[in-house]
Amino acid sequence: MSTTNQKKKTSPSASTEIDKLNGDITLRPHVGTNGDFVHDTLIPLMLMSVCPFLVELMWMCCEHYEGSILLMLRTATLDHIIALWPWPTWVAAKIIVYFAALELLLMIGIPGKKHLGPVTPAGNRPEYKLNGVMAYFLTHVILYLCAFRWNFFNPGIIYDNFGSILSTLNLFSFLACFGLYLKGKYFPTDNDHGLSGNFIMDLFWGVELHPHIMGFNLKQYCNCRLAMMSWSVLVLAFTYKQYELFGFVSNAMLVSTLIQIVYIVKFFWWESGYFGSLDIMHDRFGFYIYWGVTVWLPSLYTLVSFYLARHPIHHHPATALFLLSLGLFAIWANYDADAQRQRVRESNGNCKVWRKEPKLMKAKYFTADGKQRENLLLMSGWWGVSRHIHYVAEITLSLAWTLPAMFENILPYFYVIFLTTLLVHRSIRDEERCSLKYGEYWEQYKKAVPYKIIPGIF
Repeated sequence: MSTTNQKKKTSPSASTEIDKLNGDITLRPHVGTNGDFVHDTLIPLMLMSVCPFLVELMWMCCEHYEGSILLMLRTATLDHIIALWPWPTWVAAKIIVYFAALELLLMIGIPGKKHLGPVTPAGNRPEYKLNGVMAYFLTHVILYLCAFRWNFFNPGIIYDNFGSILSTLNLFSFLACFGLYLKGKYFPTDNDHGLSGNFIMDLFWGVELHPHIMGFNLKQYCNCRLAMMSWSVLVLAFTYKQYELFGFVSNAMLVSTLIQIVYIVKFFWWESGYFGSLDIMHDRFGFYIYWGVTVWLPSLYTLVSFYLARHPIHHHPATALFLLSLGLFAIWANYDADAQRQRVRESNGNCKVWRKEPKLMKAKYFTADGKQRENLLLMSGWWGVSRHIHYVAEITLSLAWTLPAMFENILPYFYVIFLTTLLVHRSIRDEERCSLKYGEYWEQYKKAVPYKIIPGIF
């Protein structure tokens, strides 16, 4: 994508994206407007075509080939795959609809503090309701009562129908993304929308930044209440399935489940911080985000738990304790790094970082309207170790809840591999954005904090 001088005014017709560092924004031309056929059409079309099949194949490998990719490659035939393919079902659709309705009622009905997100390119401030912790608690209490007190359903039904649930989610996703395209084109929520002129790119990337329907924020609902909440429900359902199959829950499953649940609870406790992330601030609401949170997340992030449901592995208590401690430490480190940055931002540097005065750099930059702004770059605490130290915590965390599956098969490690690749690539993109945003200040910052992710190595 070509770039322009930061002081130069952008074209009124150009859509924009948000680049964020420590809570501030700068505006740049939106991807998808450069007329590149490969970038704007071929790659999005390929991702929308291949990825839905990939999640089904991962399920099939776990369910019918013992989680062994090699076994699947050696023995699977096209006829066999077609025969085993999980198609959308009414049972799966009802499970999805009931859960989606519950989360919508809780998000709307539970009181919560109003939170304003960062200013958008068009000058809007999206509004959110912070009631995630209570919604999490009530979700699990209600589902527990429905399953074990009122006997409305058996939690094992989620595992038994998971392949069909993924197929149904894929179908819903394409219908929803087309609906989002039409809504953004004909009934936009606000002026943070725009068409690139390329239908494939608009379907993939999205038309609106913060679409609302009947007053509620679709991004918060789908990203937080459907995706993150379903993650927790799924890993608990898969844990129950192991008990149903074998009459016990292995300590490998307990450790993996506990680490994931603590991380998800931390997410809802820190939900306001997520509304300042690139997912919310930068990415429009199309297939890239919607399918990613409603299909990719439930399928990939829960893969270890789905695998362990049929593979009860027992570790030495010391090993289990070490893996649990590693995961909890990674969660704390990730939280503490974010908290350090937020404290510095909110106090304008008048705070302590690791019991010392923080090392700060005042970096100046220009927004798209030509105004000069100033930002504080933190160079101490976690952020003095490396420029993306929080990525180390995230990768360590994912590894901690995956290691209980041991090394008989590589499939459970697919999320760790995916996340590592994603974050390394993201760090490169972040460096490019920050270099464009801060110029010489960023060069000075890199000299003060020389390592990108792993101190002493990279």
